[in-house]
Amino acid sequence: MQHQQASRADLPAQPAGGAIDSAPADGACSASAQTAQPEAAPGAGSSVASVGYITKTALIGGIAGCTAKTVVAPLDRVKILFQTHNARYAKFAGTHFGLFKAGAAIYRDYGIRGLFQGHSMQLARIFPYAAVKFMTYEQLKVGLGRRVGDEHIRNFLAGSLCGAISLSVSYPLDMIRVRMAYRTPAAGAPAERVWTVVRSIYCEQAHRLGVLNFFRGYPLSLMGIIPYGGVSFLTHEYLTSLGRGRFAAHAAVPESEQRASGRRRRRRRKTRELRKWVELAAGGVSGMVAQTASYPFELVRRRMQIAGVHSPSERVRAMHVIRGVWDGAGVRGFFVGLTIGYVKVVPMFAVSFYTYERLKVLLDIE
Repeated sequence: MQHQQASRADLPAQPAGGAIDSAPADGACSASAQTAQPEAAPGAGSSVASVGYITKTALIGGIAGCTAKTVVAPLDRVKILFQTHNARYAKFAGTHFGLFKAGAAIYRDYGIRGLFQGHSMQLARIFPYAAVKFMTYEQLKVGLGRRVGDEHIRNFLAGSLCGAISLSVSYPLDMIRVRMAYRTPAAGAPAERVWTVVRSIYCEQAHRLGVLNFFRGYPLSLMGIIPYGGVSFLTHEYLTSLGRGRFAAHAAVPESEQRASGRRRRRRRKTRELRKWVELAAGGVSGMVAQTASYPFELVRRRMQIAGVHSPSERVRAMHVIRGVWDGAGVRGFFVGLTIGYVKVVPMFAVSFYTYERLKVLLDIE
């Protein structure tokens, strides 16, 4: 009896209006699941505010991000070349099957390593980015749940804030990664080392302090991450809640199977598990919606990040880049590479959210 009282005291405070779920995909749950306390073994189901829960969500978030980025790394390389209007591959942009033609040309010139150029820096960047993003989202969702009554506003704000925090942590690494992906050395020449790229960025004369060169386009990125992070988590939460609620008969794992899997684990999960294809579809759609909402910001940011390659001493401003894109192609210019963005983002978000949710099940957290 004393143990049960202590376990209840460890649970996070609940706002008026319902219990707070700690998982990003927690949507509509049954009333019995919300009111009943889980009969867990000591240590099962970490508290949202506990160090163990924070560590686990950060770890599996980083793993999910790295897994997703590895799956789409070749597409990401071509996308950057298209966005930055690389002279060597710009001719493929906007053509039928331009994505595959550009990929084939890269493979012909540089081999398989060419398709993964800059990927080591991508992994170094994405692990802290995704770790901080998922971990802070879990905490922000609970914290905002005590102050924001509307669930959709809460999810959007939590997604936007966690995106801004994770972007700030990883932005210099993204800058290095973009420069490495943009450069196209002569065929057969060795790829540039990370330290060489870092030194060249630092020595540019655009800013008095060399470290500020690593933050080219940062303010615009911060503006873009608000719709990107907010819309992605909002859409994913909404779709998964539909899967657990209105369409549970088709989208959710039957309770008999969930009870059986719960016996194999330490405890039965409160949240209805979704079928694998539903998790993948929800992640893919959320990525497509988020990409559409934030793509113009991303394109201008990429142009600003590679500006130092052409004009190391020039401090390029966002309005200058926007004007150049507008004068060159009008509104369509802000969506160059969006198709390849969809091709990349749909599997990336699908794999990222799916991996994160599966790892949460494996580690027995919600």
